Amino acid sequence: MDETEFWALIDSTRQEADGDPEEQADLLVERLTQLDPDAVTDFARHFESRCNRTYQWDLWAAAWILLDGASDDAFDAFRCWLIGQGREIFEGAAHDADALAELLPDFDAELDGDGEELGFAADEAYEQLTGTVLPDLGLPEPSADPAGVPLDLEDPAALADRLPELWARFRAP
Repeated sequence: MDETEFWALIDSTRQEADGDPEEQADLLVERLTQLDPDAVTDFARHFESRCNRTYQWDLWAAAWILLDGASDDAFDAFRCWLIGQGREIFEGAAHDADALAELLPDFDAELDGDGEELGFAADEAYEQLTGTVLPDLGLPEPSADPAGVPLDLEDPAALADRLPELWARFRAP
C-alpha cells in the first residue's frame, strides 16, 4: 500500500462514516480485512509514521485549545483523529498547527478530536486476518519529547501567543 492508497482509504471511510471517528474505525477494519496482511502492515506503518510526525508541542497546544485541555492520552487520540481528517487537514496541521483555524470547518469538542479507535484499526484487522498480533513495523523509535519549542499548556497567554488564529477562533471571548 502506497501513500496515495493510504489516504484514499482514510478519505473514503471518513466520508462514509460522515465524520464519526468510531464509525470510521469500524469501516477501516472492514476494508483492511479485505486486503492481504502485508497491505495491512503497510497501512499501519503509514498511520504510525504520521502519528509520530504529529508529536509536536504546537499540535499539543492546538489539541489543548480545541479540547479545553489535553492529557497525554487525549493528545494521542487527537493525533489519530487528525490523521482521520484526511491528507489536506493533516498535512496543513503538521506543517503549521495554527492553520487548523482555517482548515477545520467546525469543531465540537464533544464529537471531534478523539480518534483513539482509528489508531487500533490496523491491529484489529491484522489479527482478524492472521490470528496473530501485528508485527513490529520497523519504524525508528519516536522521540520521548514532542518536537518544537516547549510551552506551558496550562498558560492561556502562552497558548494564545503560540497559536493566535486558533485561539481567536475557538477560545477567545
